[in-house]
Amino acid sequence: MDLSTNYAGLQLKNPLVASSSPLCREIVHLRQMEDSGAAAIMLHSLFEEQINIESNELDTYLWSSTDVSAEAMSYFPSMESYNTGPDAYLEHIRKAKEAVGIPVFGSLNGVSEGGWVKYAKLMEEAGADGVELNIYFMATNGQHDSASIEDQYVRLVRSVKSQLKIPLTVKIGPFFSSMTNFAKRLDEAGADGLVIFNRFYQPDFDLETLDVFPSLELSRSSDLTLRLHWAAILFGNVKADIAITGGVHSSADILKSMMAGARVAMTTSELLQHGIGSLRSMLTGVESWLDEHSYESIRQMQGSMSQKNVPNPAVFHRANYMKVLSSYSLNEGSSSTALSQ
Repeated sequence: MDLSTNYAGLQLKNPLVASSSPLCREIVHLRQMEDSGAAAIMLHSLFEEQINIESNELDTYLWSSTDVSAEAMSYFPSMESYNTGPDAYLEHIRKAKEAVGIPVFGSLNGVSEGGWVKYAKLMEEAGADGVELNIYFMATNGQHDSASIEDQYVRLVRSVKSQLKIPLTVKIGPFFSSMTNFAKRLDEAGADGLVIFNRFYQPDFDLETLDVFPSLELSRSSDLTLRLHWAAILFGNVKADIAITGGVHSSADILKSMMAGARVAMTTSELLQHGIGSLRSMLTGVESWLDEHSYESIRQMQGSMSQKNVPNPAVFHRANYMKVLSSYSLNEGSSSTALSQ
């Protein structure tokens, strides 16, 4: 069975990629990922704040108003102890490339140009097969309009891409009013791949201590539907390859991702929950399904369930929206009572 696929100009042996997680910090885990069948590895991110902290800019910013809002300070992590610094990160890329034979991507997490261009180039020199820009920005200032935010993303992608010879992929969130237009702009700016979607983690409140604390829930397969929705829309509308991340936990999730139009499916939460060996069982399930349904390769199904051939996707989605609402039963399907809006 031919499971090979192309992603961001790279030939991969299958569509399953191990994405960023704490597991990627240890070389022994990277070897286990390769042995279990991962086609590529996305390393944990080097944060923009870690680059800036070399000049103590982050500490100055964080602690300048401690007396004003002491409770809120617990929200911010100590970046000196998080992951590794820039130099150690580059060394980790070198060691990873010596340890495994599959493609290894470096990851930059931030929002401003700053040192991104410099460190993306250094990642390439360290041996990375590609670089992922993990753009994580929350527009909390009312002075930022949507156009200026999108322009900032596009400028960042164009600046970094101009300095690289290796593939550049961009990980984005789902909160853009015209996702297809924005994806096309990133495509035109030079993105070789679009990774959908970033997960925006919200802090929670402790009502007893009145502290703000980080809250993280691992993904579930139910999170996949949003990704399938947009992969199916973007397929054929952009030249950049599509990667789905968030909600990939089973062979069925991989197959659905391919049918929607993705070239690769990335998984993290599944490995954290059930171990790196789950990669092998996921791939075995994909092979079994392809064999049972008389597919010869994974490429045969890529985009088969996309909206490339739907004349008017907007009308299609309106009809589907109405169908979903009218099909819900309050009595587990035995009643004709429908939702109303």
